[in-house]
Amino acid sequence: MKKLTVTLLSMLFPVCLMAQMGTRFPSERKVIKDPLTGVELVFLTSKSGTGDSKIYQTHNQWTADGKWVVFRSDRVQGEALAVNEETGVMVQITEGGFTGMLCVARKSMNLYHMRVCKDKNDKRIGMEVVEVNLERLFADSEAGKLKGKKNYERICGVIPAEMCSEGDMALDGSEEFVYFRLDKDYARQFPIAEPIADNFGPRHMGAGPGGIGKMDLKTGKAEPVVSVHFKVGHIQGNPWHPGEVIFCWETGGKAPQRTWMVNADGTNLRPIYRETVHDWVTHEAVISEDELVIAIIGHRPINLQGGETEGLESFAFSDEWGPSGTKEYPTGIAVVNMRTRELTLEGQVKGDNFWHVAGSQDGHWVAGDDFARELWLIDRHTGERILLTAGHKTTARDHVHPTFKPDGTEIEIQSAMLSEDGRSMNICIVRLPHHLIDRYSKTGR
Repeated sequence: MKKLTVTLLSMLFPVCLMAQMGTRFPSERKVIKDPLTGVELVFLTSKSGTGDSKIYQTHNQWTADGKWVVFRSDRVQGEALAVNEETGVMVQITEGGFTGMLCVARKSMNLYHMRVCKDKNDKRIGMEVVEVNLERLFADSEAGKLKGKKNYERICGVIPAEMCSEGDMALDGSEEFVYFRLDKDYARQFPIAEPIADNFGPRHMGAGPGGIGKMDLKTGKAEPVVSVHFKVGHIQGNPWHPGEVIFCWETGGKAPQRTWMVNADGTNLRPIYRETVHDWVTHEAVISEDELVIAIIGHRPINLQGGETEGLESFAFSDEWGPSGTKEYPTGIAVVNMRTRELTLEGQVKGDNFWHVAGSQDGHWVAGDDFARELWLIDRHTGERILLTAGHKTTARDHVHPTFKPDGTEIEIQSAMLSEDGRSMNICIVRLPHHLIDRYSKTGR
């Protein structure tokens, strides 16, 4: 009877919660035209209730060969998947779980992620950094000759528990080491240039200290890079500048100074865009060798009752966020040169706000989603603003989050457009129309 019960359960629930890495899932790929713009949308996943979400927009999404998109999903609880952009076939690429950010290499067919490491008594002893050989895994999966996970993954090292308890991680441009967040008590042990910051804003976040560490992927050595006076948020490496890490002050909203960078040896800690009290800066992403794209949002009403001579203390929104986030001052998608500190405001959507932003590494385009979950493209040479696609419903806690493919021809987003429940997100590729791709490729500009 017990054997029969197990058999029946396996028929009802064919996907095991601990499925083997390399397990394949059938294609859900659907290609449609945007009803409003006619732009081609390739939904690489299309089912409801599968828990799909893309990697955060600060990180690379495609494998080095440009064929696979890596994403998170609940098809196998706690594991990551990759989907082939042409065939739609999905492959499980982790086993035993992962935590935090997925780091897809650009120079090799490797994936890097963190996983909680415990001793034989089930006590947490740290975070292990795992390298997955995707080239070998994909080949064996396609051939139907899967082996144990030790044939596909390598433990690069373990970050001690007192040093790091969160999974936010970034790959350095050299792809020889990774960055991670230092725990507050550990960061406190090292010199900090500024007085420790208190929480900022109504969400009561942002208090320091914080810091960044790094691990050598060959030796497994983990060491601190820098300690700072505030809570460190998202971290990203500069793919074109090895030894350069970009990160933010995380408050859950407006920060006193959002964007920061530092060298991998801890030197030259500095702000990137030196914002004013009026700027609400968010969702920064490295888009080229020297450039960072940011959103300066203006989502709050202008105070029209305060008068011309009233002080900032009488500002209608002089709450814990301060007098920030209105269109009384310049807002929109902006690009900052990390060498010269020059800022270029690329454009703002009328009647709304750009929220999450991206840019093509060739310097021709920036893109952003707005509060209505529409996706816009801006020509950096002409300022032309182009609506690519609309109607991408998402959950209240998540958003479209655009990311350009390295070759600049596509943008990955997450969308509930096709979901039966109107909430479950799927992985979608927005293909730039050929006339836009050809606009500068033919001129050689």
